[in-house]
Amino acid sequence: MPQLAYVNGRIQPLADASLHVEDRGTQFGDAIYEVCAVMNGQILDWQPHLVRLRRNLAELGITLDMENGPLTLQARRLIARNGHKQCIIYMQISRGTAKRDHAFPGAAPANLVMTVRRFDFAQRIKQLATGIGVITQPDNRWGRVDIKTTGLLPNVLAKQAAKQAGAFEAWMVSGDTVREGSSTNAWIVKDGRIITHPVGTAILPGIARSSLIHLARAAQMLVEERPFTLAEALAADEAFLTSTTAPILPVVRIDGQAVGTGMPGPVVSRLADLVWAEVAQQTGWRA
Repeated sequence: MPQLAYVNGRIQPLADASLHVEDRGTQFGDAIYEVCAVMNGQILDWQPHLVRLRRNLAELGITLDMENGPLTLQARRLIARNGHKQCIIYMQISRGTAKRDHAFPGAAPANLVMTVRRFDFAQRIKQLATGIGVITQPDNRWGRVDIKTTGLLPNVLAKQAAKQAGAFEAWMVSGDTVREGSSTNAWIVKDGRIITHPVGTAILPGIARSSLIHLARAAQMLVEERPFTLAEALAADEAFLTSTTAPILPVVRIDGQAVGTGMPGPVVSRLADLVWAEVAQQTGWRA
């Protein structure tokens, strides 16, 4: 089955899909995006993703002339036409196509692009047993990383550094504070307390992050939203990360140093049970 993409109201072969060279997302990174997990053909946490998408558009003053109902319909159409039950859907909205000028164009409609690609979520279940490693990188991103823009060069460089080091992810460190990963939220566990950086302008308010906090607190587990240092992370009992494509993964090494026992721990195991039960409830997907 050919891969299909959505571009400004039209579904077409991915190989033929394109935007004008003067799209502001291409020239300025003047665009926002969302990535959603699709399991068993169902979009996970769709409504929270829409809320964040609308909030980010408002933060940048980008107007999308499509309500949530039609947007949902087009996203589901694209998923169905691509024929993948397990996949991710990527949505990107730029300020539009206009003559290159830093100031906003007067009347350029936003450009909306959506793509779908197959994704093996079962691999994440396997990684729960072994855990993954992360490295640390200086956080040199702009001051509004809470807005999910396409301006991701520091994240790209950090992720490449992790790949070259044989690690799964890079944790961004500002001073001595761990903020988040290049494409994930960062967590530690100490004395049964689950700790993650608070929301604000310094981290992206992850959808998986928010879901996990809700699930953990409903299960009477103690969650602290506060900054934590790299020294605290290295001395933690457990650590883990969350994201749309990695709903929860134990972190067993930081910069090559073992976290806790160097193996996934009981708190992360319990959280993983909660997370994957929620996935099953929303989508019917089970490994």
